[in-house]
Amino acid sequence: MSASSAAEAPPGTSSAVPLRVGDGRGSTRARIERAALELFTAQGFEQVTIEEIAAVAGTSRRTFFRHVGSKADAVWGDFAAHVARLAALLDAAGDSVAVLPAVFGAYVEVNDYAEADLPVLRQRMRLILTEPALQAHSQLRYADVDEVVARYVAARCGQAPAALLPRLVATATRAAATTAFEVWLAEEEGSLAGALRTAFGQLADGFPDLR
Repeated sequence: MSASSAAEAPPGTSSAVPLRVGDGRGSTRARIERAALELFTAQGFEQVTIEEIAAVAGTSRRTFFRHVGSKADAVWGDFAAHVARLAALLDAAGDSVAVLPAVFGAYVEVNDYAEADLPVLRQRMRLILTEPALQAHSQLRYADVDEVVARYVAARCGQAPAALLPRLVATATRAAATTAFEVWLAEEEGSLAGALRTAFGQLADGFPDLR
């Protein structure tokens, strides 16, 4: 999730993909998000006001709300684009790949970041995973991801999205991904993709070391 001079875009592959310099609306949002991340990291999410974020970003409160709906949205970035890309990857997989490899592969690809973007990603994810004030907001975001995965699994299995199996795959996959992110953050090194693949491998194999 990086320097204030490096404009960053709402995640297409994720929530910290750099925008082209001079991309009007995008660059303004990028400045707001960078200012928010720096302030939240330094002072705590609840201690920072929207006015402070706007001032550091060199804009106004009114402009803040024109680009970002809330303080939480400034942390998450354009998460809707992230979810849309996950859905597109699953749609593209179609029936050509088995269900679990398709879901796991889409998760890994949508969370594929350039090396230069990883410091900002770490900053963003630490806030999302550790700030109590963001937890309720997180559940809403996770529900969107779960819906996409459950819908795909349901279509592949001939079941309703609300049936047990599609919902179980969706929530279990998300839990594995979240755990992989937590381990990656704690280790301060290693590959995020590697952590995700390891977590998904354990999930797919049913934790063979525990049998």
